Amino acid sequence: MVSETMYALGSKRSCIRELFEYGLRQAKAVGKENVFDFSIGNPSIPSPPEVNEAFVSIVRDRDSLSVHGYTTAGGSDEARAAVAADLNARYDAHIKPQNLFFTCGAAPALIAAIRALAVEGAEIMAIAPYFAEYRPFVEANGPKFVAVPADREAFQIRFDELEARITSHTQGIIVNSPCNPSGVVYTQETLERLGEILTRKSQEYGHPIYILADEPYRELSYDGAEPPFIPNIYPSTIVCYSYSKSLSLPGERIGYVCVPDQAEDSQRVYAAVAGAARVLGHVCAPSLQQLVVAKCAAVRPDLKAYDRNRTALYEALTEYGYHCAKPTGAFYMFVQAPGGDAQAFSDRAKEKNLLVVPGGDFGCPDYFRVSTCVDYDMIQRSLPVFKELIETA
Repeated sequence: MVSETMYALGSKRSCIRELFEYGLRQAKAVGKENVFDFSIGNPSIPSPPEVNEAFVSIVRDRDSLSVHGYTTAGGSDEARAAVAADLNARYDAHIKPQNLFFTCGAAPALIAAIRALAVEGAEIMAIAPYFAEYRPFVEANGPKFVAVPADREAFQIRFDELEARITSHTQGIIVNSPCNPSGVVYTQETLERLGEILTRKSQEYGHPIYILADEPYRELSYDGAEPPFIPNIYPSTIVCYSYSKSLSLPGERIGYVCVPDQAEDSQRVYAAVAGAARVLGHVCAPSLQQLVVAKCAAVRPDLKAYDRNRTALYEALTEYGYHCAKPTGAFYMFVQAPGGDAQAFSDRAKEKNLLVVPGGDFGCPDYFRVSTCVDYDMIQRSLPVFKELIETA
């Protein structure tokens, strides 16, 4: 016998992975050049040169034990100090090394934070459109998942809907900015209003309601958009970060949880995050990756290729008659499906080897997601298919 919940999660992959795997099979069958795969957010720009140089110099110049041995559970002193220094230089954030807990990417960071807040009857909220894995992350770790309906005009926050769903059981709300799947950056005004509501509701219910800031796309923004550092707006924020996108290291699995001192009950929250990571099998994040982060914490990506893709695809699709909020961050677009049924649109597109992700699992079944971290030439080859699909809708 096995857990039916775990069996269901393991026997059916996410809609994103299903399309990605289908694309790999189709590429073998009809040729890679004939498949237009916009399914997965796999960084397509090379890692900054400083990153590869760091890997080489660390392995070459340091003794093997310091490279490959255990660090403390929370991370090496070098890595934590480097990240704290970078955050403080950029945001005047007053972060200390001991506020940081290194993890194998943002997903384990977020799961540890969710599990740390999983008191009896807990509820964790997410704002549509939200990353499809948030629901299983929450539900498989104890709390109830509560979805806030989307603002389909600007993909900011519908505060009336959010406030109506906050209860005495609300422990936290996941905030993902820049957002996967919309590519939208929450404004300073949006986050300030969110902070005001959560402060008032925390006082009303007699316990803190935390923001879980899921920030793997923090460094990816365009058109002058500046993702605010949320703890500077709302003190009771737990930051979950990954270097997968900023340094093009998705396969290396390195990130962190940051629990600032100003967060309410910060020391207990940090200890609960560490305990949650422990029961999930965490020993320490990969030592080599931590050493690379220590050298490269202040390195930023070159976004010219992503910006070119974003602009080309947005301009073409809106010219054809598609509707979407202009993305100013990450590497996604969230597009309204012609006819209103994104699954039907995705299925029609799939017949032409154009792979776009239907938005049902993102909380918006009338939208589909397009990843723009792809080859520019593929975008150009795909445009006639996009045009044909809307003209025949």
